[in-house]
Amino acid sequence: MSVPYNRDARRACDSSTMTSESKHLSERINRPADEVYDYASDPANLPEWAPGLGSSVEQVDGRWFVDTAMGRVGFAFAPRNEYGVLDHDVTLPSGGVIYNPVRVITDGSGSEVIFTLRRLPGMSDEEFERDADAVAADLTRLKRVLEGAGHSG
Repeated sequence: MSVPYNRDARRACDSSTMTSESKHLSERINRPADEVYDYASDPANLPEWAPGLGSSVEQVDGRWFVDTAMGRVGFAFAPRNEYGVLDHDVTLPSGGVIYNPVRVITDGSGSEVIFTLRRLPGMSDEEFERDADAVAADLTRLKRVLEGAGHSG
């Protein structure tokens, strides 16, 4: 599935201000990397494994939207690729865009999902840790969903 990806917003975000800190969160999953990528790259699956991002997802005119506690946000993955790149832009109700680098890499017969969490300007230590905890919980949920007995890939 191909979804719009706002490369200009990513460049603007990357060049306008440097982030003060990044934290790499990862989860090993006992499933092949291509299977993990296929599942995680489908925005329709987000509510199942990433409820921290949003509880419902909707596609409108080729764009994906997620309902969150902050309101309706836009969501766009990088174009489908063979490298496991799941980078995505989250467009906030304010119009601000948060770029999130994510990779799915092969790890033996399984895989590892690596999410780079960036501290946003003005974010407190507590807020940064709360975001890190939420991402870690979502990655753990992704592992449970994909390793679950009922998952057929």
